[in-house]
Amino acid sequence: MTSTVPAGVERDFVSAVSPLAPRAGAGGHPCQGLYHHPAGFRPRVAVVAAHYDVDFAEHYLAPYLAARGYGFLGWNTRFRGNGMHFLLDHAVAEIGVGVRWLREEAGVEQVVLLGNSGGGSLMAAYQAQAVAGTVTSSSLAAADAIGDLPPGDLFVSLAAHTGRPEVLTAWMDASVIDETDPAACDPSLDPYDPAHGPPFDEEFQARYRQAQRARNHRVTAWVKAELGRLRSTRADDRLFTLYRTWADLRMIDPSIEPSERRPTWCYRGDPQAANYGVHGIAMVSTLRSWLSMWSLETSECQAARHLPHVTVPSLVIQARGDTGVFPGDARAMLEGLGADDRRVVSLTGDHYFLSPGGARDEVADVIAEWLGARR
Repeated sequence: MTSTVPAGVERDFVSAVSPLAPRAGAGGHPCQGLYHHPAGFRPRVAVVAAHYDVDFAEHYLAPYLAARGYGFLGWNTRFRGNGMHFLLDHAVAEIGVGVRWLREEAGVEQVVLLGNSGGGSLMAAYQAQAVAGTVTSSSLAAADAIGDLPPGDLFVSLAAHTGRPEVLTAWMDASVIDETDPAACDPSLDPYDPAHGPPFDEEFQARYRQAQRARNHRVTAWVKAELGRLRSTRADDRLFTLYRTWADLRMIDPSIEPSERRPTWCYRGDPQAANYGVHGIAMVSTLRSWLSMWSLETSECQAARHLPHVTVPSLVIQARGDTGVFPGDARAMLEGLGADDRRVVSLTGDHYFLSPGGARDEVADVIAEWLGARR
């Protein structure tokens, strides 16, 4: 027990086998997480949260919801910290391991799928696969592993964007002209040239967004060609880098999709500095993980593909101060859902609800009240 777990809350380490990956040589199972729950109590309703590659074991909401009488499984597939090798069908199979654990081991009667940040499209893909088989399998073994997944009973989208390809493309620097050179730039599309803005006029915005999509498609075309080239060699995949992915115009210009967000700011601080740094989404991928996770053309990690099959009661929560997920994302998540019982709530706070004080309590209260009305 650590200071991060409040009085009256317990947490248990959960480690489980994967249907598609071996146990680690050092002994650990591929699927791992932490289950928070009220002390001495087995809740009937529990949340499961997972992400593409971020470690969600100690998710910030876990102790808050456990203190309100709910279970919370912060669940990790084997891709935690390993997004460069991500495969959607494998991740979905391993989320199913966590959902089954809640039902069969923890005694949970209602499972709530929580899609936070990138997890929004991932958990939508899980539910859609469980009820409608929307995910393409990469092998016969994967097809078997995702063929009979236990669906969730409720769905929560929390500060979630609409998919990995969409968020990457929206954040891409459209002025990149050489994917091997972190400094090469088309001046006519440079978002950090004050001559263009902010504020950015509609013509520049349209041209910039079109160039972002074109960049994503160029990378996909290169990936496909490279896979073709490798077929005649001893290699069947390779790593590659992607530069400059902190250049969403909304990070620079607060007049685009106005909100309570801090202007000229992103998750890593000043967006220009972050854009030319070495930390960012999709900066290292394999050819196959690009096609599975980041490509606008081929990736199934896009919420729009799966949300129509999410027909269970659904709650969408947007953080008004979010500097990377914007009001349009919440609208798209809400409008894409197939649920008749759906609601959107907009709350003051940043992406992680670290500020203002009490923001996390407010989020937990909103979720707990919504869940309580649907028991």
